[in-house]
Amino acid sequence: MNKVLSINQFTGIETRSSIGTSEHPLVNEPEPPSVADLHATFMSEGVPLAISAARKALAEARVDPSQITHIVSTTCTDSANPGFDHFVAKELELPQNVERVLLHGVGCSGGLATLRTGANLALGHRCRGRPARVLCVALEVSTTLVRSELESIDKLQQTRIGACLFSDCASAVVLSNGLGDATKESVYELLGWDNRVLPDTERDLGFDVDPLGWKVVLSKRVPILAEEVLAPAFEDFMASVKPSLPETYKEASDFDWAMHPGGITILTNAERALKIRSEQMRASYYRYMQHGNSSSATIFSVMDFLRSKEMDSEALDGRPKEYVVGCAFGPGITVEMCMLKRNMGARGAQTPPETDSDASRSDVGHEDGRDWASLDCEKGTRSVAASPSENQDATTREDGFVSEALESVELD
Repeated sequence: MNKVLSINQFTGIETRSSIGTSEHPLVNEPEPPSVADLHATFMSEGVPLAISAARKALAEARVDPSQITHIVSTTCTDSANPGFDHFVAKELELPQNVERVLLHGVGCSGGLATLRTGANLALGHRCRGRPARVLCVALEVSTTLVRSELESIDKLQQTRIGACLFSDCASAVVLSNGLGDATKESVYELLGWDNRVLPDTERDLGFDVDPLGWKVVLSKRVPILAEEVLAPAFEDFMASVKPSLPETYKEASDFDWAMHPGGITILTNAERALKIRSEQMRASYYRYMQHGNSSSATIFSVMDFLRSKEMDSEALDGRPKEYVVGCAFGPGITVEMCMLKRNMGARGAQTPPETDSDASRSDVGHEDGRDWASLDCEKGTRSVAASPSENQDATTREDGFVSEALESVELD
């Protein structure tokens, strides 16, 4: 326990978002909560967060729920049938024929995996000449697992750092294929994506099934492996998206980065591997320090905050980049990347509330009386202070249809 407390002092996390405070009964019973207990809390506290995030995203995109054609969701902190996405769709009154996909086993890379899956579905609809509006939802309730982690630390004398990193969050994105009513300017255009798996890394990063819920697997090799793969993965990725980019965007240092903050070492190693500055990952650092690692939901939270005026003022040389690379690492180890073109005129939702008194299920933010298209997230209802002290090649452009279609796939 002393080792874990020492680690907690040096994570770099100032506060973490949670569905409850440290006094929550689920983490203060003599015995760790059962899977049934964890599921009940996920449904009662987590699902409303996902619904709220989705509603904000839909409102900001000016998309009526009846227009949603697909919902692609992910979580690694619950497993039930039907999945949580069923209840989100039901509460939002999405069409009964909405196509649902629930991704499992993708962990921290789940947010970008939903985006990649949603984009492929949108392209499929475009091929058929049909409009697509895809709602991507990521929901994680991780803080309820702290009691189980503490049990392993106490009874098995294990140094388990999951208790020091993870927080709760729901995030939502609306993705459009550009057909139909697509006159509204998007926040980001999605230009390409990439997914790959590092061989023989299954035991380095994961989320193991346990009688008391799930246990984080995080080996010391993860930051090293992430650093080693970043540069070659980016180089391969650039080969597939280069036709969509201006000549001034060639090297990693030419972009802003929305990096999943799996841990402070992930971010600092990424700087070294990619030869970029911390200002280029400013939103990743901020989200990590203020909210911790919210697994799959974090990357949309980072992308959301990157578009704020506050982050623009912190950009390298005071000039935010028009093109942004999204990147996340998941179990496998899986590396997800995407290329985004930012609409520099669109402004998004403000920073999620930080205090117990500011309910995070707030109304959509407005600027100059205008709503802007969605990349919206919903943090846990409270922020809990930490002790002192995160394939195949990207879509092939050889096919003329795909090249044309990708130009119109937008984050609405």
